[in-house]
Parts: sequence; C-alpha cells; structure tokens
Amino acid sequence: MKTLDQLAFDNRFARLGDTFSTAVLPQPVERPRLVVASPAALALLDLDPRESERAEFVALFAGQSLWQDAEPRAMVYSGHQFGVYNPQLGDGRGLLLGEVLNARGEHWDLHLKGAGYTPYSRMGDGRAVLRSSIREFLASEHLAALGIPTTRALCVIASDTPVYRERPEKAATLLRLAPSHLRFGHFEFFYYTRQHEALRQLAEHALDCHFPACRDAAEPVAALFAEVVERTAQTVALWQAYGFCHGVMNTDNMSLLGLTFDFGPYGFLDDFDAGHVCNHSDDGGRYRFENQVPIAHWNLSALAQALTPLAPVEALREALGHFLPHYRQHWLARMRQRLGLRRAEDGDEALLQRLLALMQMGGVDYPQFFRRLGETPAAEALGALREAFVDLAGFDAWGRDYLARVERDGADDEAQRRARMHAVNPRYVLRNYLAQQAIEAAEKDDYAAVRELHAVLSRPFDEQPDMARYAERPPAWGKHLAISCSS
Repeated sequence: MKTLDQLAFDNRFARLGDTFSTAVLPQPVERPRLVVASPAALALLDLDPRESERAEFVALFAGQSLWQDAEPRAMVYSGHQFGVYNPQLGDGRGLLLGEVLNARGEHWDLHLKGAGYTPYSRMGDGRAVLRSSIREFLASEHLAALGIPTTRALCVIASDTPVYRERPEKAATLLRLAPSHLRFGHFEFFYYTRQHEALRQLAEHALDCHFPACRDAAEPVAALFAEVVERTAQTVALWQAYGFCHGVMNTDNMSLLGLTFDFGPYGFLDDFDAGHVCNHSDDGGRYRFENQVPIAHWNLSALAQALTPLAPVEALREALGHFLPHYRQHWLARMRQRLGLRRAEDGDEALLQRLLALMQMGGVDYPQFFRRLGETPAAEALGALREAFVDLAGFDAWGRDYLARVERDGADDEAQRRARMHAVNPRYVLRNYLAQQAIEAAEKDDYAAVRELHAVLSRPFDEQPDMARYAERPPAWGKHLAISCSS
C-alpha cells in the first residue's frame, strides 16, 4: 500500500494542451474537515486506508495543497441540455488534478469537484455544496457495490466557506475517480465549432488510452462508437433493472466509457412507477424513469453526429442500430437473475412486463419485492407478497405462470436458489430519505450517519442484522422529496 506522496502521476489528457483544457489552480475552502472517505476507492489508488486520517489528506482534497506532479486542468466541452444544444459548458466547478497510475497499470483521473472558479463557471462561483457532495459520494460507491458501471468517489470534505443557492449553505469538495472524464459533449464541442483536427486528435487520444483494441478495425472511430453503444446499453439496462433514475441525462453528463456520470437529482425507485421524475426542475418529464432508454439512444445519436467527420455515416448508423438489442439482452439477463431464473425462454420479457404493470398499479416497493421473492420457496414467497398488490386476480395469474416458469427452469436446492437471488437482489438501497437524514446531520457537523450509511450501502447484498432499519420501506414524507440540479 502507498502513502499520498508515493502516488505516480501520468497526466495524459493534460498533454493534449490548451485546446482541450485550461490550466487552473484549485481555490482552497475554509476550515476543511473530512466528512467521509471510501476504503474501496482508496484501494483503486493503492492507498492505505489510514491515509484518510492524515491532515495532508484533507489539505490535498480541500484545495489547500497539491502534488508536485499534478497538473490541474479545467476541461472544455459542450452538450445538449434537455434536448437543446448549449455551445460551451466545461468544468465550471471542478478540476482534473491529474491522472494516477496504480500498481495494476490502471490510470485513474483525480477530479476535484467544488474546486472554485474556472473560465467555464458561467457566472457561477465554482463551488459545490455539502448536500450534493454527500449525495454523489453515496451514489457513486453504492452503484459500484451493486455492480453498475460508475465513476467513484474518494472522499467528501466539508468547510466553512459560504455559498448561496436556494438558501445559504456551506461549500464542500468531492474527489471523483474515473478512468476517464471524456463525455459525449467533448466531441460535440469540437464538431460544432468546426475544429475537426482537434476532434480527430481527441478521438486518437480516446483510442490510444481507452479503446486500444479498436485500433485494429478497418474504421477505428466507428469501432470505438460501437463499443460506446454497447457500454451505454449495459449501464442503462442495469439502471432500469435496479430502478435507478439519473435525473439529468444531458449529453455532457454521458460518459464515453459508459459510466454513470455526474450525479445530480438522482433517485432509486421506492414504489414502482415507470413515470417517476426525480428532478423537480424537469417539468416535462424528459428524464423520467421509463424514458431513460430512448434518451440514451438519442444521446448516442448526438455523439454519432459529432463523429461524422471521422467515420463513415453508414458505419455509425449501423452501430447505433445495435443499441436496443444490446439493451434488451442486458436487461433481460439481469431481470431473469432477479427472478431466480437461470435459463432463457422466449416468453420471459412478457412475464416481466406483466409483473411491472402489476407493480405499477399497486405501488409495490420495487427493491423489497425481489429481495423477498428469494427469501423463501417461490410459492411461499408469492403468498407473502400477494397482499401488496391491488389486482389480486392478475397477480395470482402471474404467480401461476411464474411458478410454472420456475419449474421449467429446473430443480434447484432452495438454499442455492436463495443465495443466487440474494447475490443480485440488494437488501439495502440508497433511498432518498436515508440520504436526506444523513445530510441534515452532516450540516450540523455530525458525520456519523453519513459514514454508517456508506458502510451499509457498500455491502448491499449482505444481511446486516444490526442495520435492518436501513432496509425498511420509506415513510410517506420520504417518497416525495424534491431534488434539484442545484449544487
């Protein structure tokens, strides 16, 4: 394990130069203190978990000090926001401090959110608030524990620096980790500004650093795009399978690597509602839960458009056409697992859609249903779950078909079935009310609740008897929290 001063930097993106980013130093926050750190994220950098206890740790991630080999840069990009093109966005409150090379040969971007004003702050103060930083930290590490591709979060630092949003708040910083921070919007910026040589240079960087296998293809950029389509389909399929709502699927919030990226007003479904809108600023419901699949497809088409100077249009169109089949394949595979099924049948999608329609009608708790379905033998579990549904006749008919499907799937030892289902059906999910309770305590400088919630959510599939309260259905007020884009 390493100490902070032993990290090895290899700043590949910074070497692209000023066309792609601007050199900016972080602006320190006042009286910084550690809110929470992730041992799993520290391990990605080969850091000893005890490093988070050092004053140097807080100073580095509060912007008060910097590694000699770091090269802080604010990246420029653009993007479609709620379907409307915004010609220049960029890192308005975050800095790519540098890229760390770990012992496994992996590069990890160190991106400090809330680092202060940059040339892309667009009249903003460049700061992040404590509540949004805690929410991103919890979601990043929880999604990783669920097996959903995501950026990671190393730590949250609180401060006394004042900021003003809907109300006066305190600034915070969050250290985000990712193999790359390239977004769809990076390519859109250079396409729409007609900087096609820079666009080509960016694509070459992406191929060299992140998609080297595509170099062998007849059309490397088209092959890269096909890989982005596949990765995006898989990630969105897992969002839908686990009831995760991103909230702001703008193209500048879409990762080229298919990671869950830029957490804002996200939320996990409590009661199943396909039309759920988790962002109270999304008046038209553009990013509602059921619309995440077509929006991902739309965003990929925007990226394809930006790549047209570099790849044949027909090849890009062909790759885009694989998105829905890829999505369906990944979604069905995970949902079969959630139902405890090991083999595929043609009628599985219809069986699943019938279940979701029954859940929608009855307001059934989405996470709890699948966990409880694996607690006991299938027939017994259906009997216990039946009372949550409104259409009892419909659920009984579905239950008979499900039991027949389980029987066709083949005999299975009950303990093995329970273990298989519990391995994909979490006992603990990051519900908004749990995050809100932890945030309210943290705003009073009590960080115990954040740390405990993080620890619980880091083992979402495990039984944790002393933490059973985190698995309860939310109270009525907890289902209707308004979450905004404000950071």
